[in-house]
Amino acid sequence: MTDDDRTGSDSGSDSDSFPRWLDEHWDPDLTLGEWWDRLGSAGWSTPTWPREWSGRGLRRAAAVQVVDELRRRGLPGGPTGVGVDMAGPTILARGDDEQRSRYLADIARGRTAWCQLFSEPGAGSDLAALQTRAVRDGEQWRVSGQKVWSTLAHHADFGMLLARTDPGVPKHRGITWFVLDMHQPGVEVRPLRQMNGRAEFNEVFLDDVVAWDRDVVGEINGGWSTTLTTLGLERAASTRIAGVGEPGSAAGWRERRAGDFVHPRSAGEPPARRSRGSRLIPLAAERGCLDDLGVRQDLARAYTANQITRYNALRQKADAAAGKVPGPSPRKILAYGDATFTANVGLRMQGPHATLIDTDDAAADDITALFLFAPSIAIAGGTNEILRNLLAEKTLGLPREPDPERDAPFDATHPGPDQAEP
Repeated sequence: MTDDDRTGSDSGSDSDSFPRWLDEHWDPDLTLGEWWDRLGSAGWSTPTWPREWSGRGLRRAAAVQVVDELRRRGLPGGPTGVGVDMAGPTILARGDDEQRSRYLADIARGRTAWCQLFSEPGAGSDLAALQTRAVRDGEQWRVSGQKVWSTLAHHADFGMLLARTDPGVPKHRGITWFVLDMHQPGVEVRPLRQMNGRAEFNEVFLDDVVAWDRDVVGEINGGWSTTLTTLGLERAASTRIAGVGEPGSAAGWRERRAGDFVHPRSAGEPPARRSRGSRLIPLAAERGCLDDLGVRQDLARAYTANQITRYNALRQKADAAAGKVPGPSPRKILAYGDATFTANVGLRMQGPHATLIDTDDAAADDITALFLFAPSIAIAGGTNEILRNLLAEKTLGLPREPDPERDAPFDATHPGPDQAEP
């Protein structure tokens, strides 16, 4: 890879050079993995990252032009997923140069897949109550515990692991953030079947697995601060750049032909943003109920809810472009209400047909799939109840809810198996 390949076909560092770069480098007969390698090597998969770490050093406003150009041509962008959205930015913000060198290039090129090993059966809403233990053994740590709701862990090469490294201090102070090799002995991933028929989430069992000192991101016992960085990225607008497909080798996307992901309908002009509410209009037309006053009122409400969600997202992006640190956002709560209302209206219009899925009626199937998916929005990325607490405390300035365990040693309030009462 030459310097010219890394920086594009010219020495410019802004998004104005991207159309010319696409003219010279796009080839539909590449595999998706080869296309991701080209985008990542030139910094276009993650253009807001620093140039020395697989990016272009662009501000978000300029990165939007990169997104729009890909959409205008209908071309696939870089890889999607936890690595690009959360792990990479966390390592950028809280890791050291050795960790950045070891992980970021592969993330930007879609060569490695990542998952999140945060939540546990007894530590979801109160994440700091996690029980997974890491015990030091020389320069390594022996880790045992159970994680749950780990999206795409069955395809992951690495996990962002939270483990308790000091149970003798208050719960927020004895946690460490590790990079964990998911392919080592002792890691068992079990899929969780969802009611929509998919199995995107998993439980992960860790039995005396190894994490190394060199893979501590942030400080030992100071992982809660690093965790807040990761959670902020999860709750904020995605950093993904018009991405497509799962990274890593296990998912099989890298071997597919890149040209098969071109969307001709969007070529030549920016595609319209497809709202959830817009799914209802073809369904109402098909059912012959566009003239029904009740249906029209529901369509108007769905459109209004979607626009509120969209404008809130735009405000959040404008704040990020202005350099403001992202705080709690009601975007996910709004998205849950938007999806739930849209699905319920669609089901009413379908009538008995709503009990079916995977039929030849694409519009109806879309609504039924949304209905089955919508409840997960209230849980993913932190429950809506926890997010409401954050909004109340951080945005409205209301007092924090009392937590009698907050300043007590963790092992005094959460005894381990060897300390449990008979």
